[in-house]
Amino acid sequence: MTTISQTAGRSLSPSSSGGFFSTLTNVAHALFDRLERRSAVKTLNELDDHALRDIGITRSQIEDAVYGQFKAELTRYL
Repeated sequence: MTTISQTAGRSLSPSSSGGFFSTLTNVAHALFDRLERRSAVKTLNELDDHALRDIGITRSQIEDAVYGQFKAELTRYL
């Protein structure tokens, strides 16, 4: 007598494959976002202090500004 596993004949259900592709898409977007932010940090680090002051940040605030953790109301220039 031969037994057949119930899972052997099943195809991927739309919800499981959709979850996989959704996760894959999210990972790709996260990777792209990470690379773009790293590029922005590099570009800002190449600016001189006067140019950074013109856009309202200091060198120590570059990463916070790029990653969205910058609090502009806490910055004062004399």
